Parts: sequence; C-alpha cells; structure tokens
Amino acid sequence: MTASSPMLAERAELLRRIDRFPRWGLSLTSALTIGLGMLFVQYDIFNINVSFVQTCLQIVDGCTGGTSDQFIGLPVFVSLLGYGIGALVLGPLSDRFGRHKLLIVAMLITGLGSLYSMLSMDYTHFVLSRLITGIGVGADLAIINVYISEVAPRRQRGKYTGLLFIMAAIGSALGIWLGLFLTTPMAPWPHGLPIAMASEAFDSGWRWVYAVGAILAVVSIFLRVALPESPRWLVDNNRMKEAGTVVDAMEVIATRKAPLLEADETDVPEPSAVQHGRRALTELFTSPLYRRRLLVLGASWTLGYLTIYAFAGALTTVLVRQGYSVAEAGIVSAVGLFGFIAAAVVARYVVEHLERRLWMLIGAAIAVLGAILLVVGGGNPTAVFLGALVLFFGQNLWVPAQYALTAESFPTRFRTTAYALADSIGHVGGGLGVFLLVGLLAPLPLMTSMLGLVSFLVLGALVNLLAPKTRNKTLEEISQ
Repeated sequence: MTASSPMLAERAELLRRIDRFPRWGLSLTSALTIGLGMLFVQYDIFNINVSFVQTCLQIVDGCTGGTSDQFIGLPVFVSLLGYGIGALVLGPLSDRFGRHKLLIVAMLITGLGSLYSMLSMDYTHFVLSRLITGIGVGADLAIINVYISEVAPRRQRGKYTGLLFIMAAIGSALGIWLGLFLTTPMAPWPHGLPIAMASEAFDSGWRWVYAVGAILAVVSIFLRVALPESPRWLVDNNRMKEAGTVVDAMEVIATRKAPLLEADETDVPEPSAVQHGRRALTELFTSPLYRRRLLVLGASWTLGYLTIYAFAGALTTVLVRQGYSVAEAGIVSAVGLFGFIAAAVVARYVVEHLERRLWMLIGAAIAVLGAILLVVGGGNPTAVFLGALVLFFGQNLWVPAQYALTAESFPTRFRTTAYALADSIGHVGGGLGVFLLVGLLAPLPLMTSMLGLVSFLVLGALVNLLAPKTRNKTLEEISQ
C-alpha cells in the first residue's frame, strides 16, 4: 500500500475494523430480517414436499396419490432453473447497485411467485409460478450469503452463517408441517397427523401453503428497507463516507459487551479496481485461480443439491410409490425435518473448528447412515423416524459451511456474481438430476433408490476437497 494514497489507507482501516469486531455489528432487528429471508428460502424449497400430492390431485388430469411422483419432477426442476436465472441475473446486479436494493427486489419477486402458485388453476400455471418464485429465491439466497460474509468479522463468518441457517431449518419444518396439517387427512399417530385438516370438504389446503409464503414475503420486504448496505460493497465502490457511517454504527453494537479485538498487523491488500458486468465475468473466467474455484464449487454444489432436493422436494412421493400412505410418508418427512433443525444448531457451534470444505464429507457419511437406517427400519416407526432424522441431519450439516466457503472464495468486486454462478450451476444441475432421476429411482427397491440419491452427496464431498482453505482468513487475504 502506497503512502501517497490516503484513500487506500482509509479503505484498509475500515476493513480492519470490521474484522476486529468481537461479534457482528447488526442489530437484533437486522439479524431477524436476514433470518426471515433464510426461513422463507427453505420454506419455499420444502413446502412442495407434502402438499404436492394434493396439488397434483387438484390440477393435474389423471393424477393419483400413487402417481404424483411422475409429475413432481417438472415443478421442482423449473423452480431450480428459476434459482439459476435469478442468481445469474439479479446476483450480479447487486455487485453493481448494492446488496440492499437487490435484497428488496428479490423478495418482491418471490412473493409474487408464491401468490401465483396459490392462484394456479392448472399444472402449466403452477409450473410457471414455481419458475417465478425460484427466480426470486435464487437471487435472495446468493445475496443473503454474500451479505452475511461481508458484515461478519473474519473469525465468525461461518458461525453467523450457521446461526441464520437455524432460521432456514425452521422454515423447512414450517413448510412440511404446514403441508401435513393442511393437505393430508386426519389419521392416528404415527400413521398421520391426528389434527390434520384435509377432507372432501377441505381439499384446497395446498393453496393456503403458498398463501403463507406470500404473507412472509410481504413482511420481509417491509423489514428489509431498514437494513444497512454492506460496508465492504461501499468501500469497493469508493463511497467512503457512507461506509464509515455504517461501520461506526456497527461498531457501537459489536462492542456493547466486549472491546475491539487487538489489531492484526497483517496489511489488508489494496482493494482492486471495481469491475462489473462483462469485465467482472471476463476476470472470473480468465483468471486460472477463480475459474478453478468456480468449477470446483459449481460441481460440488450440483452433486450436493441433487441429493438435498431429491429428499427435500420428493421424499414423500418416493415413499408413497413404495407403499406408504400419503399421511405416513408426510409424517416421515416431517419428523426428519427435526434432524435438519438439529444440523443447523450443531453447525452454529462447530463450523469454525474445521475447514469449510471438510463438512460436506462428514455430512455425506452421516446421510448414508441415515438412508440405511430408514430402509432397514421396515415397519418399525421408531426406526424409520430415527433414519429420517439422521438422513436430514447429515444432508444439511455441511450447507452453512458451504455457503460461507462459496462467498469467501471470491473478491468483493464480483463476489455475488461468482457466488451466483456457482450456486446456479448447482441448482440447475441438481434440479435436472431430480427431474430425471427421482422418476427412475422411485420404483426401484427402497434401499437402491435411497442409496442412489445419497451417493451424489458423497461424490460432491470428494470434489469439494479441491476447494480453497478459508477458515479464519480475511476476505482480502483469500482473494488477493
């Protein structure tokens, strides 16, 4: 860093201050606002799992409970295709216009998509509604995780990503349990939910599932208006006065219970010239370092998402194909979601103890165990529930670490663009895999179908070992 450039010194000092925070400097309201966004993302992913059987009966000619698995692949794939479109189109715009504005735009699109799903009168409109919702959710997921990485101090990025992932887990549970309550008939536990609502007189509960999503989106939009802009984005765009104001406010919150950490004498690398659009993409694809990171992370996300979305969106329909009733299959998925919540809570406390890239391998091993337990449990509800818990725990344990890893692996000037590309490759690839594979694997013996779907997470974990080491490093050090 040259002494002749006071602005560079000011930039470096602001970035150092963020990394010296003993905790992040977001208010409780701001943290809850981001958490609500994570909740809605996962709610949208999981709300189709149980509710789609009723949706299919209502809007697809010739659909029965036992054949709904033949129709679920397209809306799941189109939703994930929308994720890719949203992340690739709106994600890069946040590099140009700021995280704050695009977080509001993304949630607006998501809410409109949910409203469209609620009002859909046929299969075509329902599929299109999932595309629109996916566009908003894909952009939101990319921008939220970049935002978290940019406002958290370096020693706690994984911790806070894991903390907000707890909200994501709650959202997934809400999606499935609400679907179970509104779209399955009443049945004694554990063969169903004794207070379930579905009946001949109430057969449109699935519409209320999406109505709740639209309401969540409206609440999120109003809350997001008050979020601060990412100070790192402001620094990278030479808006030093605004960045200083944001960092000052964050420091007041971060130091309420503990002082700033000791200064790290390691110099902060000079922020590079701001690049957006084609220039950012040119650098991303021409740099051997970033191109390699993009390929590794895109491949690992693709394989990991294939397993996650197969179970998140289609486990109920797969089990129905195997002879479970809709209510029984929904109960298995709903109980399994407590494993997701447990994974989020555990990740919050352990994610900083190992390199991010190792968590996918650990999660994959646990998921394989869970799939085996679920199958060998046979007709024993306790054993089946235990298998579902372990399966969902394992397949989600690595996700917050991977969110952090992906956001950390690229520089601020095109961080959201790169995150969006890696995440989009993953979503589209995973969605295509679900579309093609669930229908093929569902009729096979349950052990074959379960291990077949979880095997992709294992492959993704092996690819992920090629990702960079990022734990406890400054974002500027990782991407000089």
